[in-house]
Amino acid sequence: MADQPLISIVVPCYNEQANLRPFYDAMQRVIKPLPYAFEFVFVDDGSADKTKKVLASLARKDEAVRPVELVRNFGKEIAVTAGLHQARGDAAIILDADLQHPPELIPEFLDKWQRLSEVVVGVRLPTKHHTSWLKRLASKWFYRIMGAISDVAIVPNATDYRLLDRLVIDEFNRFTERNRMTRGLIDWLGFRHAYVYFEPAKRLNGAPAYSYRKLLRLAIQSFISLSLFPLKLAGYLGLIITIVSLPLGIFIYIEKYIMSDPMRLHITGTATLGVVLLFLVGIILVCLGLMALYVANIYGEVVNRPLYVVRRERRF
Repeated sequence: MADQPLISIVVPCYNEQANLRPFYDAMQRVIKPLPYAFEFVFVDDGSADKTKKVLASLARKDEAVRPVELVRNFGKEIAVTAGLHQARGDAAIILDADLQHPPELIPEFLDKWQRLSEVVVGVRLPTKHHTSWLKRLASKWFYRIMGAISDVAIVPNATDYRLLDRLVIDEFNRFTERNRMTRGLIDWLGFRHAYVYFEPAKRLNGAPAYSYRKLLRLAIQSFISLSLFPLKLAGYLGLIITIVSLPLGIFIYIEKYIMSDPMRLHITGTATLGVVLLFLVGIILVCLGLMALYVANIYGEVVNRPLYVVRRERRF
């Protein structure tokens, strides 16, 4: 066992008491024939049910089970971060406890890892069976917008079901920002990626923890953390308005006041005032855009991401 690579299974849990034992049993069937040692890092994210007691029971029966109890519900992104901070393995696999992430794919994840992929990402295949049309539509447009404005390449339908090499875990643990999208930060690091495609299973028990409100909040946080475009948007709008209104204002002034309206446009004073106001709004937005550039620089310093990432050899 000492010569076998250690794999950490990181599982965020929020009110998963009915799913934990079936999940653990399914994992045991999958990992038993594999030539690896495993530890289970279950992160109880302030559950209100009996998740804590079930995890304690599993830990008494199996010393490889390591429960981590958060004092309150901090959200899935923080729970995953806590799990990665506690992971001791040569690699870590993140997956949900509701069995929507098929444990049967773990050998494929590990095979790609052994082929020198440092991040192996589970990508959800499109399905109409387990998601509403509204979620599918929102997801489609989310990835389109993120692909257009993000500073990081985003793979559509990529999930949190992923394997991280120890090198990636160590670099991820250097991040200090509080509002985070875990998968986006992992992609930002830029390690070698491989992909495993799967169709999600139906949730075993209970309701999904991510409501529409939480999904919207996560999407907004993704826009903010992975792109500075929203911050600069006012400046772009102001530049467009200024470019349009300035020539229009010059035309009105020349046509009406210098040439005495030869084109018989009969431009009213109200219309002229409207163009002037439009031009001034454009100037104000341009100034806000300039301020946004300074704010963007401050943001980059505050989040304190690594300036670069050095590739190192694996430990085994």
